[in-house]
Amino acid sequence: MQQTISFVLDSKIQTLDFNEQLKPTTTVLNYLRSNPIHKGVKEGCAEGDCGACTIVIGELSSDNTIHYKAWDSCLVFLPMIHGKQLITVENLSQKNGPEKILHPVQETMVNCNGSQCGYCTPGIVMSLFSLYKNEKEPTKETIEDALTGNLCRCTGYKPIIEAAAKACENGGSDHFTTNEKKIVELLHQIKNRSESIVIATPQQKYYQPKTKAEALELRNKMQNSILVNGATDVALRVTKRHELLEEVIDLSGVDELKKCVKTDYLIKFGAGMNLEEVKKIAKNELPALHETLTVFGSKQIRSLATLGGNVGSGSPIGDTLPTLMAYNAEVKLQSIEGERRINMNNYILGYRKTERKPNEIITTIIIPKPSPKTIVKFYKISKRKDLDISTVSAGFSLTLNNNIVESIILAYGGMAAVTKRVARAEQHLTGKLWDRVIVEQAMQLIVEEFTPISDARSGAEFRSVAAKNLLLKFWNETKKNRG
Repeated sequence: MQQTISFVLDSKIQTLDFNEQLKPTTTVLNYLRSNPIHKGVKEGCAEGDCGACTIVIGELSSDNTIHYKAWDSCLVFLPMIHGKQLITVENLSQKNGPEKILHPVQETMVNCNGSQCGYCTPGIVMSLFSLYKNEKEPTKETIEDALTGNLCRCTGYKPIIEAAAKACENGGSDHFTTNEKKIVELLHQIKNRSESIVIATPQQKYYQPKTKAEALELRNKMQNSILVNGATDVALRVTKRHELLEEVIDLSGVDELKKCVKTDYLIKFGAGMNLEEVKKIAKNELPALHETLTVFGSKQIRSLATLGGNVGSGSPIGDTLPTLMAYNAEVKLQSIEGERRINMNNYILGYRKTERKPNEIITTIIIPKPSPKTIVKFYKISKRKDLDISTVSAGFSLTLNNNIVESIILAYGGMAAVTKRVARAEQHLTGKLWDRVIVEQAMQLIVEEFTPISDARSGAEFRSVAAKNLLLKFWNETKKNRG
């Protein structure tokens, strides 16, 4: 076990020990703000909404290249960057004697007048830098997706989008390309001497196991500890509520939880896979899940948040839950005593309460591939398209046989304390014509099933109307697919 973390910053290995000033749950944002030469990151919201604190993380890929991802540094605990390259806006420009040479992304931002007050500009530049390193000829849609997590309060987005398109004409080549071999060697040095991490301070214990076996042993010993695997939800307890998390098990270092296995009949997603990776795989295989993730947070959040973390929270407004129910997915739970598989329909027990036992961790999400006859759809109603919590969400699945409903799943989020299927409406529709009159009867059963609350996002009456109308929308979109 080791009690320090190491990462690459400014092309050098940096090693941190922890003390009263530097906690294991100190965010990368606050660490950088304490550094005299890395103050480009700004705290705008402390919850991953504004992007002013965006950094880029370089990770060692299996082919010995660096893969670049934009993260919100306000959501990242310091041990989570162990073994990675940390890149801030200060690292983009170069010096040639007294002359400063701007990075192509910075230069096009200047030339396109993409900045005014400058508060949010460093975060925007870092999102564009990640885009620059990953996309050679990005479409406007790709550029807008990369910028979804960055708010600009004064310039407007048109010149920023123009800057992104022009910068990417350079093909991703820059001084990071020239320096990549050296960074790969430094990351290998960290990797070769890395062990599982235990950081113990007088007030906190933070564990980052390297293997699934170690994670299961830790979980068995410390069943009341906080599990994180992405921490986009748990981090808010530190940044917004100012909680001291006394005991944390961080699963982000367990590579066994980051693998995807595909067969002819199903896809097994490792619980540690980030949602951006899941989104890419789902695009052709599970289109409703892909659609779900296109409106899930921002790219910075999806590149950090994990599928297992979203399922594990059991939140009634967790966007993936209705879709996973519609796909009839299963959750694999594992402990030192063995493993078991729970269907998503039985996984949620109450408000943020799930079937997972205190000594278990989620290891895999198993999604059967629907038959060609089955239609799966996801719907989300929110006040804005991007970076917003659902007012009402729904995952629907329909199998027709000669326009007779062979099977149907109607799962809703945001309508109760749990994500829930509407059993009475499903039973009413099954075996009947996929007909508007019958669908409208089922819509009334949906209204009777739920007693939604009124809150800051919506009134109860709106939720009820929206929920039943989503079923009508689903019917309207699928009525032409009779077969």
